[in-house]
Amino acid sequence: MTAPRAWLIWTIGVASYLVAVTQRTSFGVVGLEATERFNASASAISFFTVLQLLVYAGLQIPVGVLVDRFGSRLMIASGAVLMGAGQLQLAFAENIPGGVLGRVLVGAGDAMTFISVIRLIPLWFAPARVPLITQLTGMSGQLGQLISVIPFALVLHSLGWSPAFLMLAGMSGMAAVLVVVLLKDMPPGTVRAESVQGLRATGASLKRAWSQPGTRLGMWSHFTIQFSGTVFAMTWGYPFLISGQGLEAGVVAMLMALFVGTGIVVGPFIGRFVSRHPLRRSTMVLLIAAATAAAWATVLLIPGRAPLWMLVGLVIVMAIGGPGSMIGFDFARTFNPAHRLGTATGIVNVGGFCAALICIFLVGLVLDLLYSTGYSNGVLYGLEPFRIALSAQFLLLGFGAFAILASRRKVRRQMAAQGVTVPPLLKTLAARRRARVESRRAGNGPGSKPR
Repeated sequence: MTAPRAWLIWTIGVASYLVAVTQRTSFGVVGLEATERFNASASAISFFTVLQLLVYAGLQIPVGVLVDRFGSRLMIASGAVLMGAGQLQLAFAENIPGGVLGRVLVGAGDAMTFISVIRLIPLWFAPARVPLITQLTGMSGQLGQLISVIPFALVLHSLGWSPAFLMLAGMSGMAAVLVVVLLKDMPPGTVRAESVQGLRATGASLKRAWSQPGTRLGMWSHFTIQFSGTVFAMTWGYPFLISGQGLEAGVVAMLMALFVGTGIVVGPFIGRFVSRHPLRRSTMVLLIAAATAAAWATVLLIPGRAPLWMLVGLVIVMAIGGPGSMIGFDFARTFNPAHRLGTATGIVNVGGFCAALICIFLVGLVLDLLYSTGYSNGVLYGLEPFRIALSAQFLLLGFGAFAILASRRKVRRQMAAQGVTVPPLLKTLAARRRARVESRRAGNGPGSKPR
């Protein structure tokens, strides 16, 4: 295996994932246009994304099993074809059923992409580099949000609905060709592990992945800190900022760009933290969850519209949740063997997108209820209705934090049984300080006491 070849394979995988993220988030930009094109209510528009995410989440575990069996190349190429077909369908859809069919195809193709790209990393890179490369993968792919916010939105507003979605279909076609021609599943000379055969053996592998507490800890970590940014980017962020907060479209585009840019900048730092402090991963997740809850509470409780600097802070905190949620995949990698990694990664990836689809649906439902009862004063996407509807996030954040704590206790009991102890953070820091002091007094330089 040569380093240049590994980076080439990774670049192709990331490019495919970038295209998938563009397809995934494109509907978040067209919420207002879709309401007019399909003559739809808020809950109907949210249903587009809910069903897309439902398909995505529902396929994660089957896709994980399939990628373990057939490899990443076939799955990524198939996903690109499905997404292209979905955007082609949406380009000419003029009613809700036609639009829903397009988003279902996009969700199915998107479901095949990320897990398949993540599975390439341990095969092409050394284990010590996997956490950082995983973070770089997730954050580089998120550049697709910028494509949906800027070039796609520009084409949409200048040329119209159909040309904009045809552009997205063309991007998926190019990704499919690139993968088929250049992508390889594993380095030359690597022996492929025996694939699982039969439904019974597949079910047993799935059961073993789920029964591993580390897999469930990864899933709940992903559930808790990934969904808020997904809800914001895919559906309700654009209407909230435009109609609720009264911002201009250009300012909203800048905030969305900040969302992506922050994740790209923060991702490598989280990757290094995970590599150096593997026993503090869940603590990092809980801190990000607390920061997300505090940021949303501040914006939603302040009288009147929030100042721009406060919205900037909210966007930055939500953006940190993206790379933070990648810690869940590191839990899957740590606690599962390589031949079960796709299955375990699929289980983890279900978490955040299940939370996102629940939240998107709840927000749309509450907005419609407030509108129908007259609370909204005839404004569907008003600030006051959004205050109530977006508060649904706190329920999911609280539930996720509780599930993380419960799963972490089981993981720590398992680790203790294997001879690995996880002392409280303050005790650990104090021990390290004492070790450094004693080392300096002895004249031996920095201590290297194992953890």
